Amino acid sequence: MRNIWILGSTGSIGTQALDVIAHHREDYRVAGLGAGGARVELLAQQAHDFDVPAVALADTRAVQAFRDAWAAIGDGRIEPEIFSGAEAMAELAACAQGMCKDDASASLASALIQSDVVLNGITGSVGLAPTLAVLRTGATLALANKESLVAGGELVAEAMVRPGQIVPVDSEHSAIFQALQSGMHHRGLTSANTDGRSYVHRLILTASGGPFRGRSRDELTHVTVREALRHPTWTMGPVVTINSATLMNKGLELIEAAYLFDIPPEQIVAVVHPQSFVHSMVEFTDGSTVAQLSPPDMRLPIALGLSWPRRLKDVAQACDWTQAMNWSFEPLDDEAFPAVQMARQALAAGPLFPAVMNAANEQAVAAFSQGVIGFLEMTDVVARTLDEFAHSSLLGGVSDQALTLDTVQAAEKWARAQADTLIEQS
Repeated sequence: MRNIWILGSTGSIGTQALDVIAHHREDYRVAGLGAGGARVELLAQQAHDFDVPAVALADTRAVQAFRDAWAAIGDGRIEPEIFSGAEAMAELAACAQGMCKDDASASLASALIQSDVVLNGITGSVGLAPTLAVLRTGATLALANKESLVAGGELVAEAMVRPGQIVPVDSEHSAIFQALQSGMHHRGLTSANTDGRSYVHRLILTASGGPFRGRSRDELTHVTVREALRHPTWTMGPVVTINSATLMNKGLELIEAAYLFDIPPEQIVAVVHPQSFVHSMVEFTDGSTVAQLSPPDMRLPIALGLSWPRRLKDVAQACDWTQAMNWSFEPLDDEAFPAVQMARQALAAGPLFPAVMNAANEQAVAAFSQGVIGFLEMTDVVARTLDEFAHSSLLGGVSDQALTLDTVQAAEKWARAQADTLIEQS
């Protein structure tokens, strides 16, 4: 039985992970849950249903609400241990591995269950610190937080204590991860091979195209938030859904793939596949292409992240080969959706530029969601923030230092402030 810790348990990835575990209780025990604090009633119910000994709440103001929600369940069980604060999820992960910060926490660690796998399903670059903390403990990291690699890819590589410690959970990267098993001598964060040889020619990321596939840039001018949240094939959280509408999600995934699989960005291409059955592909140097495919269901890559190298039974429906199916593939429209090219340029510009791009995008998505800026202005704000960063005094200051979590966070702080200024001026 594997002990699983789920960070971001009340979000889309976390709730689906718990659904997988609920149907395979003989394989897993949920040893800890972490959440931001916006849905404390759900977190309390999850902790109760899975008999979880410890929870983490990023928002300290949510602690009392959690306790009230736990008491309202009313069956007299002992309340879980509660970690709280901005670093709560990172501290919880470390403490579960006996790497607590102080003696009081160390005594608590002996009562906690050591984690075998930690699923990071947090949304946003706040997931970077927990990712680094998990990797340093030696636990397997099932990574659904793409922003960890976008903001701090080099830091993630340095934090790993053993090869193959990361199992990707994004559907595209899980597909590539699986397809690479058909290759030979692959190197990368997800591989145990270190001889430097690779038979990979290209990685092909598939994109549904989002709700606005086929529209020109002019036709996107008056897109509403409600329209942007209507993804044609996937059910996801609001931030990821809006990022999919702009194809910024695919730009972030390109950066993630470059770090995960140690592949230059020019060897990563994106193609629109509206049906979302082919989740991504690997093209090898001999001309062969291997694809992973299944009906769109995030429970499949989540389950693989929790169980790798085993596969669970009956996680989701397979393709029905008795029915006629037509799958199509189209090139990206970089004029209408410039985010993927922007991501390539950010990755080429230096290790801090992807962090700046992601932070500016998070601010822009929030502003769009609140009706402050229009749909097209989101990528415009990100592009202008990147341009300002290239000429900023901050870049010179941090580029002279070794890359650290502090320098990444400094760049992100600058990017958020700059993006907010641009948003106010729009």
